[in-house]
Amino acid sequence: MPNQSIITFKDVVKEYDDQPILNHVDFEIEKGKFYTLLGPSGCGKTTILRLIAGFTDATSGEIYLDGKKVNDIPANKRKVNTVFQDYALFPHMNVFDNVAFGLSIKKMAQQKIVEKVKEVLKMVQLSGYENREISEMSGGQRQRVAIARALANEPEVLLLDEPLSALDLKLRTEMQYELRALQRRLGITFIFVTHDQEEALAMSDEIFVINKGHIVQSGTPVDIYDEPINRFVADFIGESNIVKGNMMDDYRVKFVGKEFECVDAGMRENEAVEIVLRPEDLEITAVEKGKLKVKVDTQLFRGVHYEIVCSDTDQNEWVIHSTKKAKIGAEVGLYFNPEDIHVMRFNETEEEFDARLEAYEEE
Repeated sequence: MPNQSIITFKDVVKEYDDQPILNHVDFEIEKGKFYTLLGPSGCGKTTILRLIAGFTDATSGEIYLDGKKVNDIPANKRKVNTVFQDYALFPHMNVFDNVAFGLSIKKMAQQKIVEKVKEVLKMVQLSGYENREISEMSGGQRQRVAIARALANEPEVLLLDEPLSALDLKLRTEMQYELRALQRRLGITFIFVTHDQEEALAMSDEIFVINKGHIVQSGTPVDIYDEPINRFVADFIGESNIVKGNMMDDYRVKFVGKEFECVDAGMRENEAVEIVLRPEDLEITAVEKGKLKVKVDTQLFRGVHYEIVCSDTDQNEWVIHSTKKAKIGAEVGLYFNPEDIHVMRFNETEEEFDARLEAYEEE
């Protein structure tokens, strides 16, 4: 049985001072999944979060929460809670009072408040911290207090607006694991906003890639990474080598003056396309064994791999991630498999892209 949609946007437009921020956005979010809204600053991802929460109104279109239209429902009447980038904790209150704040506003009985606060602090691994002052908490602990305060209200959807951005790299990584584990344990819907593509890939069940007020592509992290729909997605999600080419026929593509076998089909003969090859899919080999001949220009050690930059005779730049060191100035071959080549059409919509993939996957 398919999962039930908990949030639906139908042709939603949002304008500020007659400037469009969201352009006719449509999507559905299912219950019990971890979603990420991913895109550069100003793309509209936080606006989507604010529309779901009820902090701002749509210029036009319809928004549904659990099947009920909520355009005119105020924020405090929606089963949604938000964890903000700065956590918005009250510095003059201790942990207990911060977590209990929303419950007190609802005039819940004191004994029930105590039970609920203890329950949610246990969920976020902060049992025993009830009397700790906020000023005495680390960044990661403050984030968990903010999450506990949100969970105390028993939301159906938890919205997280770049809550990891203020943390150092090690703590960010730890909190990614904690958030993902918490979502799975609770089984409620998380909607996470970030501009960090590694964060999105690591944590999400599904990602919405947003650019200039449009959802450019949606899908699982693996689908979006392996099959980017256009140059923006390929560049934004991971590192990419992108060159121009022509689709000669089904499963045959030409770029940098040579024809190669590939796994893409369903395009016009000799159609102009763009080619993506990920750096980790390129293998440095002897010139005679390579499919391309390049010269090694620079390399940097990145810890788990060397990042090697090469160029071909047409001055195309090729970035390779390899565990083996290269020699600057050497001529080498680049080897890759047909399935490593991803072909992107110009101006293809996500619906056309999905239909084309389904067509040749069924062959």
